[in-house]
Amino acid sequence: MKKTSLILGAVVLFMASFSKADLAKEKTVVATATLKSHALQMSAGEKLINKSDCMGCHNKTNKIIGPAYIDVAKKYPATEKNINSLADKIIKGGTGVWGTMPMTAHPTVKKDDAKLMVKYILSLKK
Repeated sequence: MKKTSLILGAVVLFMASFSKADLAKEKTVVATATLKSHALQMSAGEKLINKSDCMGCHNKTNKIIGPAYIDVAKKYPATEKNINSLADKIIKGGTGVWGTMPMTAHPTVKKDDAKLMVKYILSLKK
């Protein structure tokens, strides 16, 4: 009887140690899958913004130097005219719409990439 209890106790401890490791592994897998899922859900425009210097002056929800992306989305309807105009502003820079601080020109950004960035920003309108 003692031998059976000892073996049963050892098996329970053995199984418990694996279940904790499996839980930790499962949490890591879930966290990794969540990050990958977010990366897959991230639009091309958002990816371009994250790779650029835009975040130095802009934030999704709060004004930094330039307006918050949400404020831009509220101001401009997502029309083709506004998308082209804002894409040009990203490339050429500008001033006067949001105050006196000029927006730096980004002449190396391709027009199609700038349009993707603008489409993402305007998609934030709630």
